Parts: sequence; C-alpha cells; structure tokens
Amino acid sequence: MKRRLLSISTLYPAPTRPGFGRFVARQMEALAARGDWDVTVINPIGLPPAPFGTMGRYKPLAAIPPIETGGQVTVHHPRFLLIPGLSGRFNPWAITRAVLPLARRLHAEAPFDLVDAQFFYPDGPAAAAVAAALGLPHALKARGSDIHLWGERPRALTQMRSAARSAAAVLAVSGALARDMAALGLEPPGGITVHYTGLDHARFQQLPRGEARARLAHIMPALALRPGDRLAVCVGALIAIKGQALAIEALTSLPDDIQLALAGTGADEAALRAKAAAHGVASRVHFLGAVSHDALPVLLAAADVMVLPSEREGLANAWIEALACGAPLVIPPVGGAPEVVESPAAGRLAERTPAAIAAAIADLLAAPPAQADTAASAARFSWDANAAALAEIYEKAASA
Repeated sequence: MKRRLLSISTLYPAPTRPGFGRFVARQMEALAARGDWDVTVINPIGLPPAPFGTMGRYKPLAAIPPIETGGQVTVHHPRFLLIPGLSGRFNPWAITRAVLPLARRLHAEAPFDLVDAQFFYPDGPAAAAVAAALGLPHALKARGSDIHLWGERPRALTQMRSAARSAAAVLAVSGALARDMAALGLEPPGGITVHYTGLDHARFQQLPRGEARARLAHIMPALALRPGDRLAVCVGALIAIKGQALAIEALTSLPDDIQLALAGTGADEAALRAKAAAHGVASRVHFLGAVSHDALPVLLAAADVMVLPSEREGLANAWIEALACGAPLVIPPVGGAPEVVESPAAGRLAERTPAAIAAAIADLLAAPPAQADTAASAARFSWDANAAALAEIYEKAASA
C-alpha cells in the first residue's frame, strides 16, 4: 500500500530562491521517486507585517507562489507572521497557526500516514503540533545548526524536547550530531537513527583537473588561474561560523601559487575582503559570489583542495560534493567530519587555527591523492540509498 507523507520544512527551494535547501528537496524527490511514498511538502514562508513583508530583502519571498505542482512533489508555500530578531521562540506557534488549516484540508482530501519535519527548529515543534491535531505520528530530522544554535536557547530547547519525546522517529545526519542531541535531552525512547545525506553522482563526479580548469576559464573568466597555480576552494555562505577568515589568514603562510576561491554570498563579504587586503593576499582571494548548481561541480573538480573551517556542522553536503568531484577536504573535527574523512585520500582534519589549516593544505598539496581515490570516499553516499533508508524508517514510524 502506498503511504502518504506530509513534510513541513522551512528549508526548501522556491522560484525566487532555488538554491535554498536544495538538498532537502532532493531527498523528498528521491523518496517520492521510489513509488511507495506520496510526498506533499508544506514550506512555510515567514514575512513581517505589511508593508514590510513586501519590501527590501522580503520582496522576493512575497513573490513566491502559494503552490507549486507538476513535479513529483507538490509544494505549498503558506505565509506566517515573522518579527525579525524577536519571534524566534514563537515561530513554531506561528507556523502551526498558518499550516494547520491547510494540513486539515489536505488530510481530509487524501489522508496522510505520517507528518515529518526536515529541520528540528522551528519546524519540529510545529510538525508535532500538526501531527497531534491530525491524530498522526510524526518524525523529526536534525541537520546541525538547528541543534547547535537553538539547543542553546532554553525556550526553544524546551519545545524541541517535547517534540522529540512524542516522535515516532528522530533522525540525525551524523553519529556525532546524534550524540550531541542525546546530551541535550533530545533522544526519544526509541533512540536516534543516523540518516546520512545523499549525493547526485550524475552531477558531482570527478573530471580530470586540467579539463575542469579549461572549462572553468570559460565559466568564470574572472578567476584567471595561471599555469601552475594551485586552487583551494571554500564553499559556503560568507558568515562567521563558516570560517573563511581563517582560510584567508592561512593563505598568508602558504606559497604564492596557491589561490583561494570563496563560493558563496553573505553578510561578511566586506569584512573578508578587508581582511584579505590587510594580510596582503587580496590578489589571491577570489570572491565568486553565488555559484550555479551546474558550475559548482566544475569548480570542485578544478580544485586541489576544498577547505571549510566551520565552527559547527552536522554533516555538510558541500563536503560530500567536493569529495565526489575529487577534491580532498581540509575541515575541522566538528560534527560528522571524522565520519567523512576516514582515509588520507579524503583529506585532513585540522583544528580551527590558521596555522593548522595551512599545515593541512601544505601536507595535501605535497603529496596529493589521486582524484579517483578521493572520489571513491564519497561512493557510499547517494540519493537512492538515502531514500531507501528513509522509506524504511518512515514505514516503521507510520506503523507504530
């Protein structure tokens, strides 16, 4: 019998923000493609009161359509009231208030078997409330910052603990994150299941580095690598917790032929540019902005190393994508990093200091692993495997 899932996720792509939560969409699409689960997503959009909700950075969000159909997954985009910087503790209530009428209508038209949340907060407490109102079991998935950020806030943690206690399944993207959750009291009686991320191997695959560099010259001519240059790539939002500032400082003690490319946008761009100038490496630090999903695999295949000195991660999709393209990692031993860097070909674990990062990069570049060996370390991650595991977990949760 085909099951029906209602997934509540604030982290999900939409027409005006196609890259936002793309990995969540890929997971839901892979689950739906199996044929044993019908998937409906409710992606609540937080907007301030009018007229602010149609101005500035919120204007693109206001333009998101109320529903998207035509694909394997139908996605609804109801709005909920958001007070920037103030409403964090109330967001689960606001999301529930916005989502529940829609969920009731959809459930009446074609009953669901399970409600899930793809982010532990604020999605988790809202999903638990919606599931209780519909008389359904619920499942919760933790990805990293939802635990490490909101788990430090007592009011949010109280709501998260309540949602976890009543859950039929609780998932984490790494064993390390599962241990952190247990320490916070987020482990239900049935325990926490580790559910690794997936990977699109058709898109992220190794390409000979020279060929990738040639393609990159056409895709990103501003990067302008010289013959013999070695390339370190940092993929992530330009925000403090991602640690690009540490990578820039590490560059100062590395040879001049090592270039650093930052792929991403964010509030710290001006400060990072100033840091690069202050350290005398501005000509070696390249700000690429938002890199398209099609260009990213070429950039990673062209890289000699992918460095991401994050303060915290669950298990970053960027790590797996880089490996699949043959770029070894230099990342700190946070979250699921030791579960990914299990061999020298996968890279090095380095503490979050410029000296340690520079030493790890230099070590890798002194004896670079074969791209094929690096790519092999990502072979166990796939969206098919991810969906198969999720279908089995959710079948048990729906039958509980």
